[in-house]
Amino acid sequence: MENAVLRPQAEQRYQEELEALRLWDQENRKPQNWLLSPKAVRLFILGSRTPVRCGGQTVTIRKKYLGNDALVERCIITLAGNRGLMLVGEPGTAKTMLSELLSAAISGCSTNTVQGTAGTTEDMIKYSWNYALLLANGPSRQALVPSPIYVGMEKGILTRFEELTRTPAEVQDSLISVLSDKVLNIPELGDEGLLFARPGFNVIGTANTRDKGVNEMSSALKRRFNFETVQPVRDVALEKQIILNEVGALADAAGITQPLDQEAAELLATTYHELREGVSAEGQRLEKPAAVMSTAEAISVYYQTMMTAWYYGDGRMDEGCLVENLVGAVAKESQEDMDKLASYFSTVVREKARREGGAWTRYYQARGQLK
Repeated sequence: MENAVLRPQAEQRYQEELEALRLWDQENRKPQNWLLSPKAVRLFILGSRTPVRCGGQTVTIRKKYLGNDALVERCIITLAGNRGLMLVGEPGTAKTMLSELLSAAISGCSTNTVQGTAGTTEDMIKYSWNYALLLANGPSRQALVPSPIYVGMEKGILTRFEELTRTPAEVQDSLISVLSDKVLNIPELGDEGLLFARPGFNVIGTANTRDKGVNEMSSALKRRFNFETVQPVRDVALEKQIILNEVGALADAAGITQPLDQEAAELLATTYHELREGVSAEGQRLEKPAAVMSTAEAISVYYQTMMTAWYYGDGRMDEGCLVENLVGAVAKESQEDMDKLASYFSTVVREKARREGGAWTRYYQARGQLK
């Protein structure tokens, strides 16, 4: 089994843990062609309170997914069976992250991915041809260009299908036979044109609940998946911790050694949580913006502000810059969203500034950036 490959920053963060778990996992039951057993996959994603002993050393397994533990357990069991896994939820609810973690721990590879778009074709899902070789030598395995689905079936690894419902419905349905029979027919290769999936192959799909109706999945395809809904983070303290964890990883990958600002993370986590829920911590009703107020967006705003402080400033995260970047994240749908954000500052932030002072006061004073 090849080494785990995530996005570059994730690969460095998790490689040591995966290798340690491979040594720790020797006596545990695992499905055929899995890198780790279900028990070890769960441990890799949800972490351990005590270090894992393996090969004469101890390794701390960090908690990487800060959502619902039971959901993770169900996802692992689904992938050990014969149905695909479909992760659905609001944009920015870490569906992709969970998909990557599952693929890395189960298959040792998280980059075998189809990116669903309106332009995705059946060739991108099954296979296409190198037409120079096809014309020169006729149909052959050498002339065939395998898709991620083909690679997954051939190697017995997971294939991730991002934003499945953005793909045209007739293209989506090309997955039905693949998931039902675990076989891919290539008529051009004649008797050698049947590819039977090796054990370990499965598909993890993701879809946003906001736009899943763009190309609604057929009932036949839905029956080939188990659906799991990934909920937004409901706890401000947890959302703050996710922001700090993810930005810390991005900063390490970029060589930014600036300390993380806890107060800035608190401001963003609270702002995004309250606007997303439509109610403040004090019980005041708020108008929800049409823009996506997800944890992923909050991470982006924080990281942009941090980079501004690192490259242009003295290293201190400025609340005025934080508000400027917040405007850039919110002002995507309509001017009405800016009005809702301004209303939030003139009521909720103003009251927090009066009551708590400090960073909230500086945050409120920066409201002039709301243009």
